[in-house]
Amino acid sequence: MTLSLYSDEQYMREALKQARYAFEEEEIPIGAVVVMDRQIIARAYNQTEKLRDVTAHAEMLALTAAANHLGNKYLQECTLYVTVEPCVMCAGATAWSQVKRVVYGTHEPKFGFRRHGNLLHPKSELVTGILADECGALMQDFFARKRR
Repeated sequence: MTLSLYSDEQYMREALKQARYAFEEEEIPIGAVVVMDRQIIARAYNQTEKLRDVTAHAEMLALTAAANHLGNKYLQECTLYVTVEPCVMCAGATAWSQVKRVVYGTHEPKFGFRRHGNLLHPKSELVTGILADECGALMQDFFARKRR
């Protein structure tokens, strides 16, 4: 099923829904959606614990699902929405898949790719700070709960 929405904030709210699923499953609460032609074609959330796979980040799962949906490894007309700044691995995957736009909510100061320069495809547009407070609060709540 696809969902038609029209703004970065609305798509980020869909990514936040995915992040909340991760939170409920005690995974680091990061969610992602891939959009093409105003349609969500893939949704995912972190599942590294569940799948016992360090590569099972929301972005990786969403990119794989989008490629499967399209039957093509290149996502040149797609936008990836993710609640937290991608790590180096996920940024590399967006570069290899040639995602048109990467939109993320909150910065990730320890593991975010921007600490290492621009790792996205040269033609990719980067948009940051969409619903940053909400995305950041979910991460803070998760780690505060873990420290108790």
